[in-house]
Amino acid sequence: MDAADRLAALADALAGEPGVTPPDTSGPRRFGSRALKVDGAAFAMVVRGALVLTLPADRVAGLLADGRGGPFGGRGRPYREWVALADGEPDTDLPLAREALAFTRTRRGAVP
Repeated sequence: MDAADRLAALADALAGEPGVTPPDTSGPRRFGSRALKVDGAAFAMVVRGALVLTLPADRVAGLLADGRGGPFGGRGRPYREWVALADGEPDTDLPLAREALAFTRTRRGAVP
């Protein structure tokens, strides 16, 4: 299953969550424009063939150390709170996506 299909599966699984909106594929492509969002903030997207999630920096570091994820970022410097998951399935992606959703809500001060 490719990353776009994995993101679509996550969008379906999280569709009933308050404030969650699916990726918008109708507009121009910009960072986060085609992301799964909560209250307007991106928490899951596909970039360069990988599912990318935002998580706390220590969680990202753990995923990198375990080999479960790779660094994500631009201009040669990885972002501390984003991780790229090249491999996975909806069953293994969903728990991490729920963590990303909760983390993003907490950062925005909108914990339901």
